[in-house]
Amino acid sequence: MFCIFVTQLSVPTLMSELIFKFIRFCVVGFSGMLIDYSLTILGKEKLKINKYVANGFGFICAATTNFFFNKFWTFEDSNPDQLIQYSKYLSIALVGLGINTLVIYLLVNKKDMNFYLAKLIAIAVAIVWNFTANYNFTFLQ
Repeated sequence: MFCIFVTQLSVPTLMSELIFKFIRFCVVGFSGMLIDYSLTILGKEKLKINKYVANGFGFICAATTNFFFNKFWTFEDSNPDQLIQYSKYLSIALVGLGINTLVIYLLVNKKDMNFYLAKLIAIAVAIVWNFTANYNFTFLQ
């Protein structure tokens, strides 16, 4: 599942570091989920914005805050070229948004599932993509 290049670290050490980073990534993701849901609900329910537009806005705002938390806390990255990293991170997030939106669309329109339950499932699906891509592309380990 994860494309990891083993260098000087032993496999158990590498796996424990990977698990630790994934747990941190999930904690950051949870805070992002709160931002995402809050903005999606605000847009969809209060401002009456199209549910997919509200979903996209919430997702992008959460991805932006998550970039900084993941850069400095999850991956403890010190690369000074934040603009390039943010571009990579946002590109990955946009693919994640596509995955997220597709899952929501399929579950809501094909399975008649509640929008917010579908969104929760979509987040779980997209997190696998987001972690793997950011680990291997944005914050090179």
